[in-house]
Amino acid sequence: MKIAPQRKAIDAALDNYRSQLDTIPDELFAETPPGGGWSFAEVYSHILQATLASTIAAERCINGTCGPAKKGLTVLGRLVLFFNRFPPVRVKTPVAEAARMNITKLTKEEAKNLLIKCHKRVNEITPGVKGSPIENRFKHSRFGMLNALQWYKFVLIHLKHHLKQLERIKKKFAI
Repeated sequence: MKIAPQRKAIDAALDNYRSQLDTIPDELFAETPPGGGWSFAEVYSHILQATLASTIAAERCINGTCGPAKKGLTVLGRLVLFFNRFPPVRVKTPVAEAARMNITKLTKEEAKNLLIKCHKRVNEITPGVKGSPIENRFKHSRFGMLNALQWYKFVLIHLKHHLKQLERIKKKFAI
């Protein structure tokens, strides 16, 4: 896997999240959309927390603080990383994972600050991803044991997935 194109795509996705903040009306940012589901604020909370957690997992793999693991990806993990996307079905976040993530209704300012932090974390880990030992793996709740390269790839797949969710929310609000 080439790191430079992945890095550009991650930066572009984070920049897309940032630019969309300016297009979402302030009064709708934290409002639950018609028909239910997450608000824009909750999507931002989830995606930014998950991105930060994924960069920490990748960093643990890079630094070897997670240790080597013989187990690898689950079947779902293999499929997601192979096709560079989640399956076309909606899946609820497992209860234990949701509790750990603590999804909140961020303010736009908090979202902007977390986006800056995500850019910084991606910048910090990128140099170490390529040379990271592939046997150093850290567990993902659904995809099994991922190494640093796989966590890096997951960051992009996850960011792109939730951009689609923002579009669905916009449609619900007719904006």
